Amino acid sequence: MNRFFRLSPVLRARKAQEDAAKGAVIQSRAQIREAEALVRRKQLDLVGAEAPTEGTARAMVASIVARHSLAGALMSAQKMVTEAEELERERMAVLADAAKRRRAVEMMAERHADMVRANDLRKDQANLDELAMTSKARNAARGAAE
Repeated sequence: MNRFFRLSPVLRARKAQEDAAKGAVIQSRAQIREAEALVRRKQLDLVGAEAPTEGTARAMVASIVARHSLAGALMSAQKMVTEAEELERERMAVLADAAKRRRAVEMMAERHADMVRANDLRKDQANLDELAMTSKARNAARGAAE
């Protein structure tokens, strides 16, 4: 029996693919955190930019336009969070798939190792049986010669 598992390079490649997928998920989570922080900043900006209660009409219109702009920026930031979460879900699916593929090859490697161990045990037992038979035959030959 061949002791070398022929799919070892495939297993290494699958592990590398899974590691790359893990890295992508970690990156996605960082992007989500950044987008959520941006949303919080935009919310604070919007809350801090309250409409003036007095002043000229131009100042009031300018204030309202500025609040609309801040609200638009907040909506964009919220959209970034949604997109980052969707990307994370996709990358999690890729990670799960990579883990399944790696595990399938790992299971084949484990089966191969079990078969090698069983083969080794059979050979060891055959050798022990051969030694026992040889020893018995020698002892019988000595007993007959005496």
